[in-house]
Amino acid sequence: MKIYIDGEFFGRDDAKISVFDHGLLYGDGIFEGIRIYNGKAFLLDEHIDRLFRSARAIMLEIGMSKKDLCEAIGETMSLNGRVGSGVTGYIRLVVTRGKGKLGIDPASCLRSSVIIITEDLQLYPEKTYNEGMSLITASVRRNRVDSLDPRIKSLNYLNNIMAKMEAQNSGSPEAVVLNERGFVAECTADNIFIVTAGSVVTPPEQDGALAGITRECVSKTICAALGIEVKERSMTLYDIYTADECFLTGSGAEIVPVVSVDRRVIGDGVPGPVTDSIRKEFSRYTDSF
Repeated sequence: MKIYIDGEFFGRDDAKISVFDHGLLYGDGIFEGIRIYNGKAFLLDEHIDRLFRSARAIMLEIGMSKKDLCEAIGETMSLNGRVGSGVTGYIRLVVTRGKGKLGIDPASCLRSSVIIITEDLQLYPEKTYNEGMSLITASVRRNRVDSLDPRIKSLNYLNNIMAKMEAQNSGSPEAVVLNERGFVAECTADNIFIVTAGSVVTPPEQDGALAGITRECVSKTICAALGIEVKERSMTLYDIYTADECFLTGSGAEIVPVVSVDRRVIGDGVPGPVTDSIRKEFSRYTDSF
């Protein structure tokens, strides 16, 4: 494995950052998780655009153009044998505020650091995709938009981590996360969709949902190809409990059926036909990418 750090490549054991890096000290930075299908970074432009939006929101100067960043990702993939037909994998792209003084003042960080890692990724076993996932609702609430807007994909993921630990302690791999008003935002690492009355519905970004790249692909490309209407509207747990189907989307997770939430069986308690058709169409789409 070769890991990119600020224009150089290092082996796994030699890839290090300073203990004074504000990404480590304060979670001051941003990241993207990008899938590799057929040796290509999936929807790379969309991921890079989102990264730059996150950077602008926290006044972080990346120090590289979008073109240069894409070229660095391509070089990292090539050095790690992640190019070519049939090749899959995962890219973790991280930008930290960089090395600075102790104290939160970002002005002490003279230059940001860019890190690119390629790796295999399998978040859930195949059984989960075939039989569906059971969720709980976390007591941890999504960050308020006037505190830290969830659309910023920052290194400070403690809110999500606390909800993830609550789910795992309850025997579930994932959890539904609500915002401070009780509306569904997303899950700890994935966006959430329901199928009801023939329509696919997902929470709007304004309710605390990350502007997911896979979420956007499913909404505007996959469902459009299948002739399925997608709506964005505020949802409560009642909407999930009474839905015909439910599924999650994410770059790492792809499309995951959900068969129960808080011990309420969703639909017939098995992955539904709409979810199944979306999964198959997404697989066809990525195979031809």
